[in-house]
Amino acid sequence: MREIVLDTETTGLSPDEGHRIVEIGGVELYNHVPTGNTYHQYINPQRDMPEEAFNVHGISSEFLADKPLFADIAQEFLDFVTGAKLVIHNAAFDVRFLNAELGWCSKPLLPPDVAVDTLEIARKRFPGAQNSL
Repeated sequence: MREIVLDTETTGLSPDEGHRIVEIGGVELYNHVPTGNTYHQYINPQRDMPEEAFNVHGISSEFLADKPLFADIAQEFLDFVTGAKLVIHNAAFDVRFLNAELGWCSKPLLPPDVAVDTLEIARKRFPGAQNSL
């Protein structure tokens, strides 16, 4: 079974408010063992970096100024994840952003059942515990 452990960083909390992805990182697993294949990309969001987001991930607008746009890396990203189950902490957040970005550049969206959410698993396993990364 092929899985991609995936995380994103963004300019904020909602693509509906114009927030964008600024970083994607993924590690491929086959039968739960890392294969050595990885995907990492910084992305120019074509907007300012709110202080609140910068305080979370430390990625500045200046750093991202010369990075590619999402539309420029969309196909490469899809090629990396297609056919794999995505393993994501708070998957609804990341998949919502990824599908917004993919839609904005007319690429196929990720299917609703593409991800396993480790936040949901942690909440079931450790009710009431802090489950942030």
